[in-house]
Amino acid sequence: MKVLVAAALAVLCLVAEAAQAQVAPAPGSAFRDCDNCPEMVVLPAGSFLMGSPPGEAGRGADEGPVHRITIAKPFAVGKFELSFAQWDACAADGGCGRYRPDSHGWPRPELSVRTVNWNEAKAYVTWLSAKTGKEYRLLSEAEWEYAARAGTTTPYPFGTTVAAYVYQGGPAGDPVSAPNAFGLVNMNSNLIEWVEDRYHPTYAGAPENGEAWTAGEGTDRVLRGGTWNNKVGVARSAMRGSVDPVHREWDVGFRVARSL
Repeated sequence: MKVLVAAALAVLCLVAEAAQAQVAPAPGSAFRDCDNCPEMVVLPAGSFLMGSPPGEAGRGADEGPVHRITIAKPFAVGKFELSFAQWDACAADGGCGRYRPDSHGWPRPELSVRTVNWNEAKAYVTWLSAKTGKEYRLLSEAEWEYAARAGTTTPYPFGTTVAAYVYQGGPAGDPVSAPNAFGLVNMNSNLIEWVEDRYHPTYAGAPENGEAWTAGEGTDRVLRGGTWNNKVGVARSAMRGSVDPVHREWDVGFRVARSL
């Protein structure tokens, strides 16, 4: 009898795993794991050249050498930068150090959360993972550039210059750009975004599989993307920045990733 029960349980587990595999979100689809969770967009596996060539206008010395990154599995990325409402849900639940950053008079719920440092961004994804039972995290720097480029090889996801850029004020005060080819909004604008990686002055020795580069002696963490506080011309897909993980700034926020 015990053998039959064990066999039946094994079959049920296999059926459950098969059902879960069948409903795995497809690339291009969007989902939320809870009412207050970020809206996520599924990105396909793929390969791209990370960094910028020596002749690219505005290029920084830390944007090379250009190297190929291969991301073997689909993963999900927040369609938008994390909002104040999503952050406040964490703080109200006792997470995120109960920290409530100031929105400085802007309509709070849908405005992208800012004045959050790297350690606090990490606290949010830890809380969200525990809340949902899913593996939420910050993007790796390679994943961020892959998501920002969305299949393009030009300095900007919309071409070689900023002439074609569509940039309008959103209802909550955020400047809003048109979604890129992956359906992600403001990857190159609005806020500079924290990623997981420790900062290195070149890509020499960087992982080639899309994983975060966390080894090293420095303490600074990488920031990627453009910001409302600077001209959009600096928001090239390869542009990098870095700062101490305890630093807070009005034009710094983050978006989340989720392993599938």
